[in-house]
Amino acid sequence: MKTVGIFLFNNIELLDFAGPYEVFTTASRVAERNQQNPPFKVITLSKNRNPVIARAGLPLQADFSLKDHPPIDLLLIPGGVVDEPLNDASFIAWLAAQRIKTPYIGSICTGAFILAKAGLLNGLEATTHWEDIEQLSACFPAVKVLSQRRFIDHDHTITSAGIAAGIDMSLHLVAKLSGPALAEKTAKQMEYPWQRASERK
Repeated sequence: MKTVGIFLFNNIELLDFAGPYEVFTTASRVAERNQQNPPFKVITLSKNRNPVIARAGLPLQADFSLKDHPPIDLLLIPGGVVDEPLNDASFIAWLAAQRIKTPYIGSICTGAFILAKAGLLNGLEATTHWEDIEQLSACFPAVKVLSQRRFIDHDHTITSAGIAAGIDMSLHLVAKLSGPALAEKTAKQMEYPWQRASERK
């Protein structure tokens, strides 16, 4: 079983977090229904495990802090208004250190700014929300920022475009880590029109 960790912070975009959460928990539920072991365990973490307030005003309580979480196989950094994590030097240092500890790291929407700040996108192609493409490119010239892409997978590091594109990326990761059949069944269970290709449509 792989542990999926989703980082929470104040002003996080709800669907950036909830979409991937739903994909990976549904994938495990679908697997169990088919007499298979659940492939994913999803946890949430915040810097100090203090409650955070999502962009739409919903309070969220993380399961773990950055100091007490279990080993993570896939770390996801959602977007939203990312000023708080971007300007937190200790969090950025923690994230940079995950490169050698965590097999897979992904971002949704403006979460790409956070990965870029930690140096995780240097020399790579990456994407983000269409409104933020130019700013990401201007702020981080070491990153090759591409538009018109739903997600970009560099094996260890994955970025997705805005909001709902994180669901497509997460289904792609289910297919990558647990097989395309489970990803297809998960999308069907969610009644979601999965865009499998990396191009934005």
